[in-house]
Amino acid sequence: MDLFGRVSRWGAAAALAGTIAFGSVAATAQEGEPIRVGILHSLSGTMAISETTLKDVMLMLIEQQNEAGGLLGRPLEAVVVDPASDWPLFAEKARELLEQDQVDVVFGCWTSVSRKSVLPVFEELNGLLFYPVQYEGEESSRNVFYTGAAPNQQAIPAVEYLMSEEGGGAERWVLLGTDYVYPRTTNKILRAFLNANGVADEDIMEEYTPFGHSDWQTIVASVQEFASQGRPTAVVSTINGDANVPFYKELANQGITADEIPVVAFSVGEEELAGLDTAPLVGHLAAWNYFMSVDTPENAEFIAAWHDFIGDEARVTNDPMEAHYIGFHMWVQAVEQAGTTDVDAVRQAMYGQEVVNLTGGIAVMNTNHHLSKPVLIGEILDDGQFDVVWETDGLVVGDAWSDYIPESAVLTADWTYPWVCGNCQEPRFPVIGQ
Repeated sequence: MDLFGRVSRWGAAAALAGTIAFGSVAATAQEGEPIRVGILHSLSGTMAISETTLKDVMLMLIEQQNEAGGLLGRPLEAVVVDPASDWPLFAEKARELLEQDQVDVVFGCWTSVSRKSVLPVFEELNGLLFYPVQYEGEESSRNVFYTGAAPNQQAIPAVEYLMSEEGGGAERWVLLGTDYVYPRTTNKILRAFLNANGVADEDIMEEYTPFGHSDWQTIVASVQEFASQGRPTAVVSTINGDANVPFYKELANQGITADEIPVVAFSVGEEELAGLDTAPLVGHLAAWNYFMSVDTPENAEFIAAWHDFIGDEARVTNDPMEAHYIGFHMWVQAVEQAGTTDVDAVRQAMYGQEVVNLTGGIAVMNTNHHLSKPVLIGEILDDGQFDVVWETDGLVVGDAWSDYIPESAVLTADWTYPWVCGNCQEPRFPVIGQ
């Protein structure tokens, strides 16, 4: 059998929120109650531009698993809800999935504010969430597996690249973000990192805008002014959702090119670029752990399966989709190893799980609930794809707590005995007799 097994098309009904059962032919050979998989992604509102595709890829992965025989001899059943880019509604929908729908696992959220909203619900009800998007770190919950990048797997390497001679030797920095926890915490870490590398605060401009912000003329003009001091300047963008469309359009309107002021984005991938005229953006950057353009057999097979499933050759793939791919297959392996979907048993079985990632190599789940993954930096091409211009030599272990924040640098996360803790004080190992 190939990497995925046979993939069949899924019709328009798969886009509807609600409870959806998959693999009816394969399910006839399966016994017992379905294993219910919650999908908690915004299908409307400002984040739908990014999250709808994640719902779709989860439907594909569930269908593939059913056609391969299900899990523990039982069919998988997806339960899709739409929290509609409404952060309190995320918590309501999470509770609905766990209490009313009795799901065994949830794959979902994009923004950190949505994850922070649902976190108390998962911890109260002992649910299991797989979170697939890069984030600010400074967190490790026993009820969450973080399959996206921590700052040391995206933000720090990107800034190091831009500081290097190869990346243009930036000396002044513009930190632009959407006004919520992920950009502010990431930029706190980046400011500390820059300061530690000799960058003065007067050489850092920091600006935040609300979700869905559309009028970028004044801010982009301020960026131009800040960069007019005769020293290399770079923009680090933690802008999320559909605000990216007018932001990049305004860059083009004011004639800002990558040669003049390179922009590196942490929340812009192939899906977001699909709605833009990318010609004026050629050369600007994004940092991820995956790009659709990576040439590996595994990626080629994934893309072919995706196009066959979605029925549209123009639909792109992106990094959070790969994160769901990795997380889903690790969960399947952990359930098979544990012989049950019980959250406590599956959690223990997750540690050390390995899945072939789509860029080459092996993704590994660590005991801090973060993955080891490669880091890639890509330049935007005029066709909306990325040319990989830099990548790490091997895997980078995701850090739950930043080494650049003093109060975090002394913390460790380890959910195995005897620690069983997400924010334990160093020293790392317990002292015998104390």
